[in-house]
Amino acid sequence: MMTELTRIHSFYKFSLDATIVVINRAIDKVAEAMNPKKEEKAPAGEGEEGQAEEEPEEEKEAEMTPAALKFRVEKLTESITFECFNYVRAGALDRHKLIIATMLCFRICVRKGMI
Repeated sequence: MMTELTRIHSFYKFSLDATIVVINRAIDKVAEAMNPKKEEKAPAGEGEEGQAEEEPEEEKEAEMTPAALKFRVEKLTESITFECFNYVRAGALDRHKLIIATMLCFRICVRKGMI
């Protein structure tokens, strides 16, 4: 949709680098929400009476079930759509914001099979 905004006006051109930054930001937000950071433990060697604590083995990432994968993909799609919309909306003229929101709404409805 971002590339189609040039049909509204010629100054709505977005670079690939800017798009990649926005998408990476959206992916990072989903990753933080789905995998909250665990509490940091004290560094080794700071245990009682100078005894070094054993570091736990790295936990292997469990395989995702199809339902979990579907949920994650839906969250990624939602996050990327929202972040891209916010990025475009921030630089859009007021008179074009309703057109852009309508284009996005129709695009989402087509993707979901509602139209």
